[in-house]
Amino acid sequence: MQKVVVSSLSIKKSAPARAKLESAGVEVVYTEHDGRGLREAELAKVIPGCTALIAGLDDVTDKALKAGSPMLKLVARIGVGYNNVDLAAAERYGVKVTITPDANTYSVADLALGLILSVARSIPTHDDITRAGEWRRINGTELHGKTLGIIGLGKIGLEVAKRAKGFDMRLIAFDMVKNTAAAEKYDISYTSLEELLKQADFVTLHAPAIEATVGIINRETLRLMRPTAYLINTARGPLVNESDLYDALKERRIAGAGLDVFAQEPPADKRFFELDNVVLTPHAGASTVEANDRMSLMAVEEVLRVIAGQPPVNIVSMPK
Repeated sequence: MQKVVVSSLSIKKSAPARAKLESAGVEVVYTEHDGRGLREAELAKVIPGCTALIAGLDDVTDKALKAGSPMLKLVARIGVGYNNVDLAAAERYGVKVTITPDANTYSVADLALGLILSVARSIPTHDDITRAGEWRRINGTELHGKTLGIIGLGKIGLEVAKRAKGFDMRLIAFDMVKNTAAAEKYDISYTSLEELLKQADFVTLHAPAIEATVGIINRETLRLMRPTAYLINTARGPLVNESDLYDALKERRIAGAGLDVFAQEPPADKRFFELDNVVLTPHAGASTVEANDRMSLMAVEEVLRVIAGQPPVNIVSMPK
C-alpha cells in the first residue's frame, strides 16, 4: 500500500478532501505540529517511504527530499507559494512539485479589501475602545474617490480591483507583465512603480516573491509614498523590508499598514505589535471554508493522479 504524508493543516480541516484521500486505498499519515509547518529535521523523519507529501509551510529542503528518495514522487504544495520547497533538489531526486493555483483568489482579495477598510477606519482600534467601555471615535478616511495602487495585477490583484470599483476608487497598477484587456475593462491605468507609490492613497501588494520583487518595499520606495497613504500586504512577506517599514510607521512617514504575511512566520520581529497604526493578521488570506476545500481537493487530486501513474497537472518548474 502506498503511503501519503499530510502535513498541511488545510487538508485536516477539509472533510471532502480527507474523505477523498482516505477512500483511495492508500495509507494516510497526518503529522502533528502547531501550524508553523515541519522543520527540516522533523520532515526528514516522517517522509521516508511515502509516495507523496501534501505540504503546507514545511521546510522541504534538500535533506528532507533526500530522506524521501527514491520512493517520494510528489510534493503537493497547498497554495500558490513554493519558496519553502527546494526545486533544484526536487528535480535532482525526480520529485514533482505542484501547487493549487487560483483556489484562494477570492478569499485573499476579500481579506485585502478588509485590511484596507480596517486601516482606513481604524476598525480594530474602535473595537478595542468600545470593549474597554469607552465611547470615543477616531476620524478615518473614505475609500470613495481615493487611488488604489496595485502592485501585481494577476488574478488576485484583479479581484481586488473589481472590489475596489464598488467604492468608486481610482485604480492604477504596476506589473512587469501587463494584462491590457483586463486593465481596459476595469479602467485600470498602468504606471511605473515610482508613480504608483507617489499617487496611491492605498498600496496593495499582489506579486510573487522572486528576485525582481523581494524587498520592493524598502526605505527608498517608502519615501515615495504619501504621509497619508497605507500599505497592504497579503502576498508574500519578503516583498517588504520589515525594518524599513517599521521605521516608516513609527515615524509616521506613512499613515499605516495592514499585514497578513511576514518574512518569518510567526513573526520573529515583535516591534510591529507595539504600533497602533498597523493591523496584523496571521497569514489568513486563504482561511475560508471555500478556499480551503478548493485547495485541499486540488492537492488530493494531484496525489491520486501520481498514485494512478498519471502526470500531475499544476507542476512548478525550475526557473530557466
